Amino acid sequence: MLSKSYTNLLDLASGNIPVMAREKKRLPRVMTVPVDISELDDDQANSVSSDVPSTIIQDRIIIVANQLPVKAKRRPDNKGWGFSWDDDSLLLQLKDGLPDDMEVLYVGSLRVDVDPSEQDDVSQLLLEKFKCVPAFLPPDILSKYYHGFCKQHLWPLFHYMLPFAANHGGRFDRSLWEAYVAANKIFSQKVIEVINPDDDYVWIHDYHLMVLPTFLRRKFIKLRMGFFLHSPFPSSEIYRTLPVREEILKALLNADLIGFHTFDYARHFLSCCSRILGVEYQSKRGYIGLEYYGRTIGVKIMPVGIHMGQIQSVMKLADKEWRVDELKQQFEGKTVLLGVDDMDIFKGVNLKLLAMEQMLKQHPKWRGRAVLVQIANPARGKGSDLEEIRAEIHGSCKRINETFGRPGYEPVVFIDRPVSLSERAAYYTVAECLVVTAVRDGMNLTPYEYIVCREGVCCSGSCSDSTGPKKSMLVVSEFIGCSPSLSGAVRINPWNIEATAEALNEAISMADPEKQLRHEKHYKYVSLHDVAYWSRSFYQDLERTCKDHFRRRCWGIGLSFGFRVVALDPNFRKLSIDIIVSAYLRSKSRAILLDYDGTVMPQTSMNKRPSQEVISIINTLCADPKNIVFVVSGRGKTLGEWLSPCSKLGIAAEHGYFMRWSADEDWQVCGQSNDFGWIQMAEPVMQLYTEATDGSSIEKKESALVWHHRDADPGFGSSQAKELLDHLESVLANEPVAVKSGQYIVEVKPQGVSKGVVAEKILSSMTENRRQADFVLCIGDDRSDEDMFEIFGGATASGTLLSNASVFACTVGQKPSKAKYYLDDTSDVVLMLENLAEASDVPSSPSSSSEEEKEDSL
Repeated sequence: MLSKSYTNLLDLASGNIPVMAREKKRLPRVMTVPVDISELDDDQANSVSSDVPSTIIQDRIIIVANQLPVKAKRRPDNKGWGFSWDDDSLLLQLKDGLPDDMEVLYVGSLRVDVDPSEQDDVSQLLLEKFKCVPAFLPPDILSKYYHGFCKQHLWPLFHYMLPFAANHGGRFDRSLWEAYVAANKIFSQKVIEVINPDDDYVWIHDYHLMVLPTFLRRKFIKLRMGFFLHSPFPSSEIYRTLPVREEILKALLNADLIGFHTFDYARHFLSCCSRILGVEYQSKRGYIGLEYYGRTIGVKIMPVGIHMGQIQSVMKLADKEWRVDELKQQFEGKTVLLGVDDMDIFKGVNLKLLAMEQMLKQHPKWRGRAVLVQIANPARGKGSDLEEIRAEIHGSCKRINETFGRPGYEPVVFIDRPVSLSERAAYYTVAECLVVTAVRDGMNLTPYEYIVCREGVCCSGSCSDSTGPKKSMLVVSEFIGCSPSLSGAVRINPWNIEATAEALNEAISMADPEKQLRHEKHYKYVSLHDVAYWSRSFYQDLERTCKDHFRRRCWGIGLSFGFRVVALDPNFRKLSIDIIVSAYLRSKSRAILLDYDGTVMPQTSMNKRPSQEVISIINTLCADPKNIVFVVSGRGKTLGEWLSPCSKLGIAAEHGYFMRWSADEDWQVCGQSNDFGWIQMAEPVMQLYTEATDGSSIEKKESALVWHHRDADPGFGSSQAKELLDHLESVLANEPVAVKSGQYIVEVKPQGVSKGVVAEKILSSMTENRRQADFVLCIGDDRSDEDMFEIFGGATASGTLLSNASVFACTVGQKPSKAKYYLDDTSDVVLMLENLAEASDVPSSPSSSSEEEKEDSL
């Protein structure tokens, strides 16, 4: 159900946009505890254009990330800064996949502290020379934002580490969250300074900027914007522990396209959207989309690749810079296993060392022959956990070398210093096997680099290291993002030391022809799916997702992180009370058909009996002689008891199997068959699924059976409903019944029974009685009501409606529908019906007339 904390869309549609008070610099934020936080946007949320005049003559994309793809170095005279491109940056490399004529602008922070007095000059220089816009974060915000919220909360949580104790991961600190929000706002201000919202695309990268989409969407509601997460996204059981879980999810849903490396990460994100926000996804023609307030947010699954040109260029320099021959001489007669990892608590470096130790114990033949070279890149974070890991790693290296080492042989060579790509390439060249034992990693491109380096460099028809067919071997953790794409690798569970040790032995013992086949398969994949392929694919999907942006009508609604954009198709609009009341007053013969649950009665209400307000409104509508009013529901004849005070109300129960035109008439059976032998076949099947699905139940009606799964686990209940639907269709294939699914239900009912048939009967009856309708109002909220909407769409052509009839087919909630109108929720429906009741021509009763005459005589 939509939140009520937003401006009425009817006001917006009619141009009555309320003026927001400019002097109010803070907006209340929806939180579980009272706290002040900087307002998301100091300007009005409905601004749609930038103040910066555009000089752009071609398409442009703005890449936003935590850090700019440049290196900064203080000049020797200490006067000013020198800058150069960072060739290792993914942000720089992804340009290869974008259109040649597309301008690329970067927004991000620098890795160095720039004095405030120099920031203007640095900004001007970076913009002119590098098309980079730096975001300078105040030191207090930077520390809490990056080392605080990003590294103490998001990074561990996204890698499945929960803060079980204050000294293990750290408790949630709301001041760090506020710094994270403040930093994201600074980034947004830098984007706003340079953006042309009608022409530019914006591509936001990684978990540092997960709330940035909300800041930008508030300013430019039709901005074309994508987001890519380079880390894992945890399962819903882990993510739901985050106190600001809803704020981050809602912020991400303000992007148009959200990208992930693997299906697992995307599946976890979709599960969180379903369980936390109640937003479901749909898959259509190979694309995954989330329907959110009329917008379709695309979900992209595409692992990033490496820059082939850069690796091959480095390979040409490797012999010169590191002298591969010396490495070959150093490890002559040895089988080299290589590990290249950041010094990180999630990289599993010590697990790798323990597996190497176990292999040497179990397979003595490798003693003196197998060497593990472990390169440890500098840590990106800091903390006591890292120091403990480093001490543990050094202890394991020392123990293994003391146990199995001998003069001229060290089983573990540990390199604990920064290593350039060219130096890594030299090690890749001599290593027989690469080993990755990370316990959780977003992607990890090290195996890709290794494969390309083992292939060698080809130039003018000749290849370096062309002594024979190329071969390589990989032992990779199943918990890293690149694992699914490397089908020829030996996949391992790094926590299982014994199994990992056996995998190491298997990899280096494998026959050369098998290694060659696996290498060939991997190289073909890696060379095709490079970084340019990844960025091109993402950009093309972003274009496709945003192609209808400027055709649809959009409004920004909600406060703080509850802000979202409501997008409407031009032919699908909110039902205006003024318009329908005007048509109601002009008409002479009206048909009003109302669904019950989800239309006049909230789905979430435990007490399903109608309120006195609803009964009073229905009675008033029924009292108007121009009206024929029906409640058309899937509920049984008990609905007649609940609505008994409405004596003139027509009711169609069980989707029209039973009908009566007023309370003083008997129920008519409208079904084509009275044979209910199929119940004996369907009920045992439903009972089977009920026993297997906690929270599900069976509703027995006189003419139908309904399986409910609203209270079951959302994912499991939906899956079981699909299975049950298929099972029942198979079992009842030769029976005179229809098996259909609806909102949290699977229903079996007699053929020829539907709400559409009810609508036809009502209109035909009115025509036969010379009361052909010139006004129709039909409201419902689920799939069964679509049958009624469809009937009214063709009723004029069939002659059951006057040619100039006003038809208002209205669904409850914004979703794909055959109706042309919508209302947000049941409260809007009741409000609209109340306005119609007030406009009704209700005859005065005899008693009330006599009372009025007495008053007049007095």
